[in-house]
Amino acid sequence: MSQTTGVILATGAVTVANQTVFHDQPMDWRVPVATGLAAIGFSFAERVWPKGSQILAWTVLATVLLTRTQSGVPSPAESALEWWGKSGGSGGSGGSTGKGSKQV
Repeated sequence: MSQTTGVILATGAVTVANQTVFHDQPMDWRVPVATGLAAIGFSFAERVWPKGSQILAWTVLATVLLTRTQSGVPSPAESALEWWGKSGGSGGSGGSTGKGSKQV
């Protein structure tokens, strides 16, 4: 397996998980097909220009993490921030002041 295959497959997995698992959108079968074709393409490109292909693969992953691939579906980074905000995020008591504490 080439150096870029895992990165490209992770890109497809993040896209599918963000759309179907976290936002209840129907499965778009074009994403896994395109991911497989992209992994094959990057594998061939890596034979010609190894370092450039690896940089491009990581750039693709970062782009997918930070941008929306469908309108109405937040990016994976936005989804993670939303989840972090709902779960308290600070590791404390979720913002409650507790008994006997003074509010300012």
